[in-house]
Amino acid sequence: MDIAIMIEAQNGLTWPLWQNLAAAVEDLGFAGLYRSDHFTNAAPPDKESLELWVSLTWLASHTKRIEFGPLVSPVSFRHPALTARMAAAVDDLSGGRLTLGLGAGWQEREHSLFGFDLLDLKARFNRFEEGLEVITRLLKSDRPVTFEGKYYQLREATLLPRPVRPGGPTILIGGNGEKRTMSLVAKFAGEWNAVFLPLAELVRLNAHLDEILLSNGRAPKSVKRSMMTGLRFARTRKELDAQLSARDQTAEELRKRGIVVGVGEEVKEQLAELEKVGVRRIMLQWLELEDLDGLTSLAKAVL
Repeated sequence: MDIAIMIEAQNGLTWPLWQNLAAAVEDLGFAGLYRSDHFTNAAPPDKESLELWVSLTWLASHTKRIEFGPLVSPVSFRHPALTARMAAAVDDLSGGRLTLGLGAGWQEREHSLFGFDLLDLKARFNRFEEGLEVITRLLKSDRPVTFEGKYYQLREATLLPRPVRPGGPTILIGGNGEKRTMSLVAKFAGEWNAVFLPLAELVRLNAHLDEILLSNGRAPKSVKRSMMTGLRFARTRKELDAQLSARDQTAEELRKRGIVVGVGEEVKEQLAELEKVGVRRIMLQWLELEDLDGLTSLAKAVL
């Protein structure tokens, strides 16, 4: 199983922090570096947050090995034709290391502050499906694309230059929704990213996705399974107990929510359990953007 790092960029990501994190993730041997796509937090205070595609363009040309991408980029922020163009270009620049994580959008505050229309839940997913249709057609079709939707329209549009990787970067759809999310994964995605799922629920939804894929004429193995989840890690038991106590949490409570908790060997054991049930990539949420020493300790413990 690939072990990657995921950061919440809206929690103060600046150029120095991004550059240092990228270098550390690459040098320490992690499989990838993924980031959220938010303008700001769901509640104050507002903090720095580098623009997604600008930061990924830098990453593509300043790393050589790690995979990367958004977890996830809402179609509510950018026209899907623009997203397809940027994703193809960044993937080419990186030599084919981008995973294109896409979502419908959810955070009301940032949409209100910056003037984006979030829409009600049903309309939001209808727009998301149209966005996925536009992006996949532009990436995969060498011929002009015409599409007449409620939210997006294309008229003899061709994405040029064509992606170097046939069909462009792999599309990832994240979320735990049994109906709409899973059906969109089966129709459009090459990777499903579960979010904060306890083991039993992950097994259940994994089997559910297999059934939907088969009913759509796709082999279950055609969709990679990954998970993004929280992490409570420390070098020693004493440090971990202090972390949990400061947040009034227990390891047992957090593990029931799908969060990875422990010191070295305990973390490895939890990751091994996820691998056994089919998770091929884990994105561990690293919230302390400046803590490169902690990241080094994590690498030594689990890689």
